Amino acid sequence: MSLRRKTHPLLFKWRHFEAEIILLSIRWYLSYRLSFRDLVEIMDERGLKIAHTTIFRWVFR
Repeated sequence: MSLRRKTHPLLFKWRHFEAEIILLSIRWYLSYRLSFRDLVEIMDERGLKIAHTTIFRWVFR
């Protein structure tokens, strides 16, 4: 993952979450056709409090 940080540092600048979390959420949304609220539940199980609108903004950015 360190390669991604070096190649795309500006994509994740000023984000409140780490790049790995953002990429994982987007990957799961696109690959498994999960809803935004499903992803919120998955992240909540992992101890992350994320709103479904935040994931929506990540996907459509």
